[in-house]
Amino acid sequence: MEQALSRTLKFINASRAEASQEFRCEVPLEEASDANLLDAYSRAVTAVVDAIGPAVVSISSRGEPHGGELEQTGAGSGVVIAPDGYVLTNDHVVHHAKRLTVTLTDGTDFGASVVGKDPATDLAVIRAEASGLQCAALGDSSLLRVGQLVIAMGNPFGFQSTVSTGVVSALGRALRSREGRLIESIIQHTAPLNPGNSGGPLVDSRGRVMGINTAIIMIAQGIGFSIPSNTARWVVSQLLSSGRVRRAFLGIAARPRPLDRRLVRYHDLSGDQAVEVLSVDLKSPAGRAGMRISDLIVSVNGQRVASVDDLHRFLSEWPIGEPVTITVLRGKNKADLTVVPTEAGAVH
Repeated sequence: MEQALSRTLKFINASRAEASQEFRCEVPLEEASDANLLDAYSRAVTAVVDAIGPAVVSISSRGEPHGGELEQTGAGSGVVIAPDGYVLTNDHVVHHAKRLTVTLTDGTDFGASVVGKDPATDLAVIRAEASGLQCAALGDSSLLRVGQLVIAMGNPFGFQSTVSTGVVSALGRALRSREGRLIESIIQHTAPLNPGNSGGPLVDSRGRVMGINTAIIMIAQGIGFSIPSNTARWVVSQLLSSGRVRRAFLGIAARPRPLDRRLVRYHDLSGDQAVEVLSVDLKSPAGRAGMRISDLIVSVNGQRVASVDDLHRFLSEWPIGEPVTITVLRGKNKADLTVVPTEAGAVH
């Protein structure tokens, strides 16, 4: 009997040892590795927030007076790009503003004024009445890759210093600006955005501003858009130097139009689309060059033109005042017109 009891106790003790071995509170090697990765991810995001967070500001705008007081017309975000108060944001955040207020993450408010706006890219630069501000650097958006971690910072719905993360889901997207121009090389990402995020920075894991958040698709989830930093850098330099972005101007209204296949074959054209001239300002560069209504523009300096966007794209890069050769079809004939573009918005 004693021997049987002893054997039973040994069995029970052995079972307990096995059980304690089985249920010991240890993390499996694979889970430990995942935890290290998550910790590294968290440290990266935290470091970026600590470094860039103080440079992200809230912007409130007040517009036309109502009942003797200026009404609040909008709220958005911005990022300080120079210590002496220069802030980069969206044009639509400050478009109707009569008075601007910039709020830092510590709650300090400053009045601000518009330095320059560019509706064609939905970008604007304002200047807060402050100095010695912490600022963020614009990175090189051409280095972005699909799948790369990005961090969006801003003030959605007035909740200051909000951070969200995601990945770059696509590059080279295009959006229409408020004035109808095509904004190209747009960054699509999955970092959640909400109203009020507009104008805030999209940052990479090294704390470089790679984009300025500009739009979301309200009925979708995880689809946000940012204007690339390389576009922003060019626009900022123009706004700081002259208060506007200078673009070449022809002086026509136009629309895309398919070409008759016989014309394409006859003139040995490389495409079957052209841009039809709907109206011409006779005092404009195109009018002075002899362009007419119903002319079909097929190329500019030898580059094929198939849409109005193609024209805008060319003119955005062409030096103002430099002659350009525009090839048109007029009836069955082809003609080359020499046009000298002037600055858009200038008095002609």
